[in-house]
Amino acid sequence: MTPEDISARIRNALPDAEVRVVDTTGGGDHFSATVVSSAFADKGLIDRHRLVYAALGEVMRGPSAPIHALALTTETPEEYRRK
Repeated sequence: MTPEDISARIRNALPDAEVRVVDTTGGGDHFSATVVSSAFADKGLIDRHRLVYAALGEVMRGPSAPIHALALTTETPEEYRRK
Protein backbone atom coordinates (compact mmCIF):
# COMPACT_ATOMS: atom_id res chain seq x y z
CA MET A 1 0.00 0.00 0.00
CA THR A 2 1.38 3.39 -0.98
CA PRO A 3 0.32 6.91 -0.02
CA GLU A 4 -0.88 7.33 -3.61
CA ASP A 5 -3.09 4.20 -3.34
CA ILE A 6 -4.67 5.52 -0.16
CA SER A 7 -5.20 8.99 -1.63
CA ALA A 8 -6.85 7.52 -4.73
CA ARG A 9 -9.29 5.42 -2.67
CA ILE A 10 -10.28 8.41 -0.55
CA ARG A 11 -10.71 10.68 -3.60
CA ASN A 12 -12.83 8.01 -5.29
CA ALA A 13 -15.27 8.09 -2.36
CA LEU A 14 -14.98 11.83 -1.68
CA PRO A 15 -14.41 13.39 -5.12
CA ASP A 16 -13.96 16.95 -3.84
CA ALA A 17 -11.39 15.92 -1.25
CA GLU A 18 -7.91 17.33 -0.98
CA VAL A 19 -5.83 14.48 0.45
CA ARG A 20 -2.30 14.36 1.79
CA VAL A 21 -0.96 10.99 2.94
CA VAL A 22 2.42 10.30 4.51
CA ASP A 23 4.03 6.92 5.21
CA THR A 24 5.14 7.64 8.77
CA THR A 25 7.50 4.68 9.22
CA GLY A 26 8.62 3.86 5.69
CA GLY A 27 7.21 0.35 6.02
CA GLY A 28 4.03 0.84 4.01
CA ASP A 29 1.65 0.05 6.86
CA HIS A 30 1.61 3.14 9.14
CA PHE A 31 0.27 6.36 7.66
CA SER A 32 -1.02 9.79 8.53
CA ALA A 33 -3.57 11.50 6.33
CA THR A 34 -5.10 14.93 6.12
CA VAL A 35 -8.42 14.95 4.29
CA VAL A 36 -10.25 18.19 3.47
CA SER A 37 -13.76 17.74 2.10
CA SER A 38 -17.13 19.48 2.13
CA ALA A 39 -18.60 16.04 2.92
CA PHE A 40 -17.48 16.60 6.53
CA ALA A 41 -19.78 19.59 7.04
CA ASP A 42 -22.15 19.10 9.98
CA LYS A 43 -20.45 15.81 10.94
CA GLY A 44 -18.61 15.02 14.13
CA LEU A 45 -15.13 13.55 14.28
CA ILE A 46 -16.28 9.92 14.48
CA ASP A 47 -18.58 10.25 11.46
CA ARG A 48 -15.82 11.96 9.49
CA HIS A 49 -13.42 9.13 10.27
CA ARG A 50 -16.07 6.57 9.35
CA LEU A 51 -16.37 8.15 5.90
CA VAL A 52 -12.63 7.79 5.36
CA TYR A 53 -12.54 4.22 6.74
CA ALA A 54 -15.45 3.28 4.46
CA ALA A 55 -13.49 4.65 1.50
CA LEU A 56 -10.54 2.44 2.41
CA GLY A 57 -12.69 -0.64 2.96
CA GLU A 58 -10.86 -3.94 3.32
CA VAL A 59 -7.39 -2.39 3.52
CA MET A 60 -8.29 -1.25 7.05
CA ARG A 61 -10.02 -4.41 8.30
CA GLY A 62 -8.58 -7.36 10.15
CA PRO A 63 -5.19 -8.30 11.52
CA SER A 64 -3.68 -8.94 8.07
CA ALA A 65 -4.94 -5.68 6.54
CA PRO A 66 -2.28 -3.73 4.59
CA ILE A 67 -2.83 -0.60 6.72
CA HIS A 68 -1.98 -1.24 10.35
CA ALA A 69 -2.31 2.36 11.60
CA LEU A 70 -3.80 5.53 10.16
CA ALA A 71 -3.71 8.88 11.96
CA LEU A 72 -6.42 11.12 10.51
CA THR A 73 -7.01 14.84 10.36
CA THR A 74 -10.39 15.57 8.78
CA GLU A 75 -11.56 19.11 8.04
CA THR A 76 -14.05 21.00 5.95
CA PRO A 77 -12.59 23.51 3.48
CA GLU A 78 -13.70 26.33 5.80
CA GLU A 79 -11.94 24.77 8.80
CA TYR A 80 -8.78 24.27 6.76
CA ARG A 81 -8.75 27.91 5.53
CA ARG A 82 -9.04 29.22 9.11
CA LYS A 83 -5.65 27.77 10.03
